[in-house]
Amino acid sequence: MNYTWYGIETPSIEKLHFTAEGETLRALSTWVNENGHYDYEVTLDRRWIFRELRLHRHDDGQLEIRRHRDGTWNVNQVLRPDLQGAVDVDLALSPFTNTLPVRRLDLPLGVRTEIITAYVAVPSLQVTPDPQAYTRTAANLYLYESLDSDFSRQITVDADGFVIDYPGLYTRDPAAGTPRPNA
Repeated sequence: MNYTWYGIETPSIEKLHFTAEGETLRALSTWVNENGHYDYEVTLDRRWIFRELRLHRHDDGQLEIRRHRDGTWNVNQVLRPDLQGAVDVDLALSPFTNTLPVRRLDLPLGVRTEIITAYVAVPSLQVTPDPQAYTRTAANLYLYESLDSDFSRQITVDADGFVIDYPGLYTRDPAAGTPRPNA
């Protein structure tokens, strides 16, 4: 499956190819705006549990994150005990990573769940634990809340849990938002 998202607040374009291969789910993506170009690959298991992120920033920035089956995390091959308890990765430049908790949690209508993610800031590529909450408010709507700030958004997803609209930030509608950079 192929997805394209357009950045609204920060004009950008992301093109993602998603595949299921045996017990592995894989997303390969390219994200571009006037200030940067990133390629990344996310590997998940069939239960939508994060396993690995490999990110390449075209000015030679590299990042590799792994979550082992025992729940330990490595960032660029360094053990990160502060990420213990996190299950998902949240890549600041991509709405795709919101799909991970949406699919993994499979929340019933009206249920709210608090989680911790391994948040990847861009352009610094710093990885920090980030407390968040998701509430399923309708069949295709989730309230996303940052638990360490006042940021929240009602995210619209498709039947497969992939973001359609992340108000003010990303959309799959090329007519919405601001002018787009070339990809």
